[in-house]
Amino acid sequence: MTTTARTPGKMSRRQAGGPALYDFRRPIKLSRDHVRTLQIAFETYARSCGTLLTTRLRAVSNVSLVSIEQLNYDEYVASLVNPTIIAVVALDPLPGTMLLEIAQPAVMTAIDHMLGGPGGPQPERPLTEVEMPLLRNLIQRMLGELRYGFESLVDIQPQLREIEYNAQFLRAHAPGDAVVVASFETRIGAEECVSTFCLPFNTILPVLSRTEAVVLSASQREVKERALRNLTAGLSAAPIGVAVRFQPIRMRTDDIVDLRPGDVVPLGHPTSRPLEVTVNDIVFAHAVPGNQGARLACLVVPSPNENSPKESGRP
Repeated sequence: MTTTARTPGKMSRRQAGGPALYDFRRPIKLSRDHVRTLQIAFETYARSCGTLLTTRLRAVSNVSLVSIEQLNYDEYVASLVNPTIIAVVALDPLPGTMLLEIAQPAVMTAIDHMLGGPGGPQPERPLTEVEMPLLRNLIQRMLGELRYGFESLVDIQPQLREIEYNAQFLRAHAPGDAVVVASFETRIGAEECVSTFCLPFNTILPVLSRTEAVVLSASQREVKERALRNLTAGLSAAPIGVAVRFQPIRMRTDDIVDLRPGDVVPLGHPTSRPLEVTVNDIVFAHAVPGNQGARLACLVVPSPNENSPKESGRP
């Protein structure tokens, strides 16, 4: 999957749609149903957050969902600019930590409006002791709107823990952890930026799995069940190579090279132990050799008890 860049041109291409890359190294991914469920929740948050910013900052503001992606945490961190504003949020009672990232110019513009300023170009510097409480209060209000957006899925109590400026210093997740990244186009007065939510994949997936049946309509459930039946029928009729084998043995290379017709190779398989029935080297049954008419065959038998004494006889 690809990372959302921080340019309006890239966002407009993503909004226009197009083919998405599929990474076969990461087969576990959000389904369309899961993405749709998250889309409804985040769009609800975006509408209410836009209203909140407009009334709180007394400046025309708008928040709109751009994309929902599954990435690795290190890919997400690499996509962020430096410095930026990153809020570390606990999602009680869900486990894990969520990150809310907002570009620093947008944050400075919001604070300027809260202090009665006109907005416009802002200095790039750390927040002062006066500005930090204003930002924390604003983020906590925004998290309240996130709770409202997700209330149809799960009752969460987002709590702001800390605010950082550099994502490289954060150790919220391991580099290879899967995360769900929701990107929003945020406009505060004349200032535009892309803000993001980063949620742990293992935290949000159980919630989506529980609510999947509720979100799907009757026609969607019928289509899904029909697809499952067709897939099951196709797999049931698929031919699979099955092997019946003795236990393998180890031989020296020169002994293998010197083998000639008529040589006898002793096997380490006890005569009282059944043979292994395998598919792709996976043992799924045991059998004893025999015949059916003029053809070789094997009779499937119960698996041997590993705790019983093994005879040392050889076939």
